[in-house]
Amino acid sequence: MGLFDYAMDMGKKLFDSEDEGGEKIQQHIEKDNPGISGLLVKVKDGVASLFGKSDDPVAVEKAILMAGNVVGVKEVKTEIEAPPLADDVEYYVIVRGDTLSGIAKRFYGKASLYPKIFEANREVIKDPDLIYPGQKIRIPKQAG
Repeated sequence: MGLFDYAMDMGKKLFDSEDEGGEKIQQHIEKDNPGISGLLVKVKDGVASLFGKSDDPVAVEKAILMAGNVVGVKEVKTEIEAPPLADDVEYYVIVRGDTLSGIAKRFYGKASLYPKIFEANREVIKDPDLIYPGQKIRIPKQAG
């Protein structure tokens, strides 16, 4: 599963029309800005395009996830100037019945390592007990 595609009808509802979508998603990302300067977001036909600059590829991943986990977004394109995205991470779409501890057990072999997943997704997951089906999250490959 890739980073850039999303379920358009799942996620956090931030806007009613695409006319306001870019501004609302931009405000959403800037609220917990993972490290993007000069952020600009545009939405057209369900595609959120992100512009700006960052020195941290993880910040770019987080901004993409924050934009993609919004109702009305089916795809995210990034024009953010940054180093290449990391290859030491996987992406997972939460399904009904999932818990972070269950996901940690599946990926790391230990449910007790769920804080690693939570910390990797702080901008996307505000409460480790409140995740929802369709939400896409980062799974760092190294559990250590």
